[in-house]
Amino acid sequence: MQDETERAEPETDAAASAAGRDADAAAEAEDPAAEADGDAPEEAAPDEGDTDDADADEEVSGEAALKDQLLRALADAENARRRARKDVYEARTYAISRFAEDLLGVADNLGRALESIPDERRESDEAVKAIADGIEMTAREFESVLGRHGISRIDPLGEKFDYNLHQALFETADTDQPDGTVVQVAQTGYRIGDRLLRAAMVGVAKGGGREAAEGDAGVDAAPEDADAPAEDPS
Repeated sequence: MQDETERAEPETDAAASAAGRDADAAAEAEDPAAEADGDAPEEAAPDEGDTDDADADEEVSGEAALKDQLLRALADAENARRRARKDVYEARTYAISRFAEDLLGVADNLGRALESIPDERRESDEAVKAIADGIEMTAREFESVLGRHGISRIDPLGEKFDYNLHQALFETADTDQPDGTVVQVAQTGYRIGDRLLRAAMVGVAKGGGREAAEGDAGVDAAPEDADAPAEDPS
């Protein structure tokens, strides 16, 4: 009877072990996620150094763009100030151009009045002399007023012709002046500031200066071989 009990115990332990193995296999089959989690590789974490470099580059580019915008704004402001100063200067200097141009006829008439008085009448007649002196004083005062407003006279007699300031009315050949020299002023010119208000009407020399130069050259010219030694006839 005792032997039968001893033989039963090992059989019971073997059955218990087999039942335990079957239970573990069933548990593993029911939970495949656990096995998958154990075998899956870990994901790589982002490198903190690369993130810092990207942030630094973005910050530098933003600062450069802001600096460029500031420089452009400063340049625009400076250009606006320069234009404003130029506009103010031109308004002060050239605003009276039309009015001054209309007044130039007064100066012309004063000059013609003085030219119409003969010198001998001024010396012999006290009344004529007084009138002429009054006209001269008025003309000088008028020129002074024009000068205070930046208007200057152009009287180019004896100067070289300048198409920027003068207008040629005629050419004169019977003169000893060089070609292109102003030999007569029919009407004086004026300018306001750096701008021409009215061109001077002039007569210009032509031909006489060139002929005189050629004549002088012919008198003073010497033979080319005057100082050359004579050849030995032998």
